[in-house]
Amino acid sequence: MVYDRTCGGPWGLPGLTFSWRVGGVLYRALGRLDAWKGVVTWDEALDWLLERSREERIAEIQFWGHGNWGCALINRVPLDVRALAPGHPWQERLAALRERLVPGGEALWWFRTCETFGTARGHDFARAWTRFFGCRAAGHTYVIGPWQSGLHSLRPGEEPHWSVEEGVPPQERSGMRHALWSGPRVPNTITCLHGRVPPGF
Repeated sequence: MVYDRTCGGPWGLPGLTFSWRVGGVLYRALGRLDAWKGVVTWDEALDWLLERSREERIAEIQFWGHGNWGCALINRVPLDVRALAPGHPWQERLAALRERLVPGGEALWWFRTCETFGTARGHDFARAWTRFFGCRAAGHTYVIGPWQSGLHSLRPGEEPHWSVEEGVPPQERSGMRHALWSGPRVPNTITCLHGRVPPGF
């Protein structure tokens, strides 16, 4: 698991980085993580993942951080479909990481971030990511916190089965600025304590 360690709270108070760090400790104690790392750039994240997978293939990568439609963010810098194109500064490392995943399409990338799979941009991201890596990817369409709603996964070659309007308030559909908050009555909801993507999601 990789998390963004640039998200401190105001006035020196604990922020989301503190929550993600505590979550990593808890998940490791529960046997859900082999390792985790707080990073300040995508370069650092990718380099750490490549180093960790030097001797053993990766079955699952989770990223905990901020997101927006069609991207995940570290220190406000987006990782989106542009990173998969030849010539992009991260493309070669992403391609090398692809070779470190368990074979057969059984690996999983899980973006535990707000909104990454939401709207048409989220659909495009999910398609591109699964086809580039040849593995399953999961992400959310709502703003997530203790409740994490709109969780969907996609395999290579599949088309997104969720609506491009999921998680988007009606008044925002033209400007697409803010997603709805997660909640227990929202479709495809888990909590922050769930460590697996449920079957059918």
